[in-house]
Amino acid sequence: MTKVKDKAASAMYQQALVTNFPNVSVIDLALILATIDELLGKVSFVIQFMALFSIITGLLVLTSSVIISKYQRIQESVLLRTLGAKKKQILMIAGLEYFFLGSLASLSGIFLALLASWGLALYSFETPFVPNLYPMLFAYLAITSLTVSIGLLNSRVVVNKPPLEILRSEA
Repeated sequence: MTKVKDKAASAMYQQALVTNFPNVSVIDLALILATIDELLGKVSFVIQFMALFSIITGLLVLTSSVIISKYQRIQESVLLRTLGAKKKQILMIAGLEYFFLGSLASLSGIFLALLASWGLALYSFETPFVPNLYPMLFAYLAITSLTVSIGLLNSRVVVNKPPLEILRSEA
């Protein structure tokens, strides 16, 4: 095994070695390492793409569940407004509800992702598992804030109309 400065020096060294010792095989490890690095880069891209696809699918499901629950939120908001609740109180209740929904969704997703990553690292790749906390924190904050935003935008329609008008349009 030898180490040379660059590819040109490596090629000249290999040529001289094969010329002087024809029965010696020369294997260029730099080429093998570059090929393996390229292959692992492609595998990494596929894994990242599938993770992004899964995240987008999960966000769509979460958004759909928030929108589908609109009818129930309308009934609750009308009842609260009929009993004398202010717009700010209803938005605060809705915001807290959507915060806990988003937190539960993001934390369960992060937990399952950590569990799967730990299993892959330990049993499949036989490497130590060292999670990076910043992407998990970003995912938690992004998913929770997106859920709260969509929920409050969904509740905005209910809070801006009088309860009687909402009841008439729903009946």
